[in-house]
Amino acid sequence: MAIARWNGEIIAESSRTTVVEGNHYFPIDSVRVELLAPSSTTTVCPWKGVASYYTVRVAGAENPDAAWFYADPSPAAARIAGQVAFWRGVEVTDS
Repeated sequence: MAIARWNGEIIAESSRTTVVEGNHYFPIDSVRVELLAPSSTTTVCPWKGVASYYTVRVAGAENPDAAWFYADPSPAAARIAGQVAFWRGVEVTDS
């Protein structure tokens, strides 16, 4: 079971994550989407495609661009479509 936590709150929890390049990608149905706010930030990965970001909001604190996803990943990364990964201080543990 992988768990993503920030600021004392569980943001996502799943036994169905996909690990790519050391990052756990959580199925969207395992993510507390009420803790995410869309960001205008995007980046490009040469093999996965365009990543979009969310700001994580917990207990009045914000962690800008701490979650990302690929809305339309390349065919090589199709397995992470509809999934969210975390960084920037979001602790992801796998028990």
